[in-house]
Amino acid sequence: MSRKQAYSRSELLDVTKRLVLEHGYDGFNLKLLSQHLPGARSTIYQYYANKDEIISACMKRAIQSIMEKASALDESDASTALQELLAIYMEEFKFHQLLGDSYKIKTNGSEETRANVEYVENAHEFLKVQLTRLVQKAQQEKLLRDDIPLPVHVGVFFNLISTPNMMNVPVSQWSKLLFDMWMGGAKK
Repeated sequence: MSRKQAYSRSELLDVTKRLVLEHGYDGFNLKLLSQHLPGARSTIYQYYANKDEIISACMKRAIQSIMEKASALDESDASTALQELLAIYMEEFKFHQLLGDSYKIKTNGSEETRANVEYVENAHEFLKVQLTRLVQKAQQEKLLRDDIPLPVHVGVFFNLISTPNMMNVPVSQWSKLLFDMWMGGAKK
């Protein structure tokens, strides 16, 4: 008769995400993870074989959530879709830190890890294509300046996500302020 796990896979990934964001990929290890979970460290291995498998699963779960929301957007109104897309990204703004460490993950030891990292890369490409399409549409509709190259608009949009919320306002309000600034500029 096997022992019941002291935590679920979801709880394990929640703690992993928090610890990777706090300590970075290099500072994260299974000993640290086990110190933040009930039960023995060996319980972790009932779910994942190693650090890279856990982190890649965590990354995949985070980007799946973003993908589901982004895929459901109504893109008929470019401005509204861009504003909603920024709000989606802002909800998971720390995810971009996690994604930045994907190149460190060793995929040669596990098919699951390789598949997770491949999924993350493909999802990131999908999101980039979606954003590019919406920015192009906004430029065609004269909502965004067409004299500014498309990669600049896309780059600035992505950089909005990492803008510090020095006012400590709710994410939805912060997202709207940043969007209005991006769309309208700082001119009076």
